[in-house]
Amino acid sequence: MENLISLVNKIQRACTALGDHGDESAMPTLWDSLPSIAVVGGQSSGKSSVLESIVGKDFLPRGSGIVTRRPLVLQLHKIDEGKEYAEFMHLPRKRFTDFAAVRKEISDETDRETGRSKGISSVPIHLSIFSPNVVNLTLVDLPGLTKVAVEGQPEGIVQDIEDMVRAFIEKPNCIILAISPANQDLATSDAIKISREVDPKGERTFGVLTKIDLMDQGTNAVDILEGRSYKLQFPWIGVVNRSQADINKSVDMIAARRREREYFASSSEYRHLGNRMGSEHLGRVLSKHLEVVIKSRIPGLQSLISKTIGELESELSRLGKPIAADAGGKLYVIMEISRTFDQIFKEHLDGVRSGGEKIYGVFDNQFPAALKRLQFDKQLSMDNIRKLITEADGYQPHLIAPEQGYRRLIESSLICIRGPAEAAVDAVHGILKDLAQKSINETTELKQYPPLRVEVANAAFESLERMKEESKRATLQLVDMECGYLTVDFFRKLPQDIEKGGNPTVSLFDRYNDSYLRRVVIVHCQVREAKRCLLDHFFAELGAKEARQLAKLLDEDPAVMQRRTSLARRLELYRSAQSEIEAVAWSK
Repeated sequence: MENLISLVNKIQRACTALGDHGDESAMPTLWDSLPSIAVVGGQSSGKSSVLESIVGKDFLPRGSGIVTRRPLVLQLHKIDEGKEYAEFMHLPRKRFTDFAAVRKEISDETDRETGRSKGISSVPIHLSIFSPNVVNLTLVDLPGLTKVAVEGQPEGIVQDIEDMVRAFIEKPNCIILAISPANQDLATSDAIKISREVDPKGERTFGVLTKIDLMDQGTNAVDILEGRSYKLQFPWIGVVNRSQADINKSVDMIAARRREREYFASSSEYRHLGNRMGSEHLGRVLSKHLEVVIKSRIPGLQSLISKTIGELESELSRLGKPIAADAGGKLYVIMEISRTFDQIFKEHLDGVRSGGEKIYGVFDNQFPAALKRLQFDKQLSMDNIRKLITEADGYQPHLIAPEQGYRRLIESSLICIRGPAEAAVDAVHGILKDLAQKSINETTELKQYPPLRVEVANAAFESLERMKEESKRATLQLVDMECGYLTVDFFRKLPQDIEKGGNPTVSLFDRYNDSYLRRVVIVHCQVREAKRCLLDHFFAELGAKEARQLAKLLDEDPAVMQRRTSLARRLELYRSAQSEIEAVAWSK
């Protein structure tokens, strides 16, 4: 069973190294799911003395006001023999055998995180103590609850401390060690008050009564210790700590433990409770209970870890892998990402993805509607026809038919089609640009590299602009060609339309609308060209770029880089925890 506590200790240290220590800003955290024992008490409740009694060493900072300003994760490791020593996680490979130096390092590390403003921080300090005189146990010492801020401390520190303590102990996996002094009314105990709020049934709370030896003469704490004053699921445990005089004289902790045992054994009030009193008994009870809780949580931990590993792997896959360092590797990545964008763009044009159908709307609706809005009635009014025919005949009237006038009349009408034709080209260009932008947004890999995203977008838009101009030239040239070459057959059909009661201009519209202008030129010069070679020019330019320029294209968003690094480290933590937990689970 001792492996279970060691396992949780190891995972807690790894969590803290990753910044995963239950802070509100942390990602989904493994820390919150690990069973822990949080030590809660008001200032001057004897909280520090209880911890030192359990450890058997004088190692915690003391003084007036709020001394503990960061959570202290205290991990106790029982060793069979050898000299006692301590290690801090922030000072790897450095052993402390002088526990006065441990006390100083706790103070210094607190100041390094909080500054000397006497503020608080939720980032924990990890301290491991190895000793033959301890039980395997992990305790989280929290700042003492207080009612007023002392000079030099922020005004809101009282509430900040309560919020921090509450954030730790309200988690269902937290075991609460509530420290209350026996020489004060239990109803005013800060530890009992806050514990009752988060654990009203007392199912996670161990009550510890300190300063029993300092109670007024003629009074005792039997009613509290036997659970009649305030009942908890677990029996109350009384402790007798060193007095201030003992602390000043540096009385040995081992001797203090012996005196504590003698006090309960010789006291007439507490003799019948002596076998379950004292700091040594408290350490054993907590160690055993922590082991039981950890064992019961293993299935849930395994499930949580498996689920989180899947989520982390999925997000890492979405973010993509870091790129290769060499120029060839960078060029390959750029080409692959660009081809992915190009393929998505083609899927929009081919109907695999939505948007391409809008191009048909230009041909089927927008262009015909624009033609019908043209004011051909003015072109074909009798006054205009008479004027054009007269001008075409010059000084001599026509002999058979005013052919030259006809030609000028038709040419002047066809010229009007240039406007709708240009508008159709522009409309298709706008749709293609929208599809290109949409394709860029749908190319996940481009989000990883903002500079490459900009370059691909610019290259695509430049190509579409060239294609638009080519399409516009070809379209207008086709209009001019039709205007400049009116065949005999064209004129033969006009009278037939009139004889049948039709409008010659309608036939004219349909003739041009249904053939060239409606599909051939625009589709050939813009749509198919965009599908065929949208990024050809961009690819050609890539081959001429230097390694430095390629690297610049693959500069990632710093937030993405930081996120990937954080996710990778967290994934390593969860995989390691999964392996460790499975090894312990299989060994049971």
